[in-house]
Amino acid sequence: MVRNWIAVAFALSVAVANTRAAEPVKSGLQRGDKITTIFEPLNVTGEHAGEPYCLICENGLAPVAMLFAREVNEPLLNLLGKLDQATDKHRDQEMGSFVVFLSDDDGLPKRLAEVAKQRGLKRVVLSTFEPAGPERFKVAADADLTVVLYREHEVKANFAFRKGELTEADGDSVLAALPKILTK
Repeated sequence: MVRNWIAVAFALSVAVANTRAAEPVKSGLQRGDKITTIFEPLNVTGEHAGEPYCLICENGLAPVAMLFAREVNEPLLNLLGKLDQATDKHRDQEMGSFVVFLSDDDGLPKRLAEVAKQRGLKRVVLSTFEPAGPERFKVAADADLTVVLYREHEVKANFAFRKGELTEADGDSVLAALPKILTK
């Protein structure tokens, strides 16, 4: 009888753990939040390459796709390629886009510069920042990628993915949300 209860308790604990793992990760500023602070990541590409510079300041009140990533991987690079094209397409609205890689890897900036060149990224600015991310931006430790779409410093959409979760369809969902920050 005790063994049965132990087995049931174990099964329930596994079920609860699996349910928690299946819940979406909440990371970054959420829809309706206002960006009220700035930070200066080390810019790897763009006009201020090689120096710490505020990309929020650079983009002002324009529509922006701001991403926080923990690693360089193929799904992310595919998304960045599409985001680069979208940013170029919406230059008339001064759309900006940037990704902040949260890492203390000293070799990362060089690798990012090479990736940008190989992939032909022209509009998406690649940058680096400390692993925890900027404090007031609430980037979750278990989020591999956080996407915040904002305009006039107000968040219009948020997407977050754990390691290995980002798919091509998810990337397409991010792109499909761009009209939320673009004027009609």
